[in-house]
Amino acid sequence: MKKYIVRLTQEERNTLKKLLTSGRGSGRMFTRVRILLKADESEDGPAWPDEKISDAFDVTVQTIEKVRKQLVEEGFDAVLSRRQYRQKVSRKKIDGDVEAHLVALCCSEPPKGRARWTLRLLADKVVELGYVDNISYEAVRQTLKKTNLSLG
Repeated sequence: MKKYIVRLTQEERNTLKKLLTSGRGSGRMFTRVRILLKADESEDGPAWPDEKISDAFDVTVQTIEKVRKQLVEEGFDAVLSRRQYRQKVSRKKIDGDVEAHLVALCCSEPPKGRARWTLRLLADKVVELGYVDNISYEAVRQTLKKTNLSLG
């Protein structure tokens, strides 16, 4: 059973049809317009099932569900316009301070019983010393590469 039902007004349907015939817009927008027109369950709408829309426009059923959900939750204009790009906040765990401690650690004597530091040993030691809560050895490798240090 569909959770989000598309019911377009006559005005919305006319706007969508006009967008299709204008020839101006992105392929994404045209696909969404066609999905909305076929998913319309109002009196004048064809009320196609999602599987039929999927076959007709070569999109996944999940895409159709997302378009219907966005229409119901965010409105008509949100479906047709592209979302504003927001840059993700950097999740870097190694800032300049941690990097300095890591470099100093790398240049120090390795643990007893070891001939040299390994990436995993460095990662474990940085966590043990409390510089970060957790860190992957890959992050350690990238930091050492950036600072032109190598193990060995």
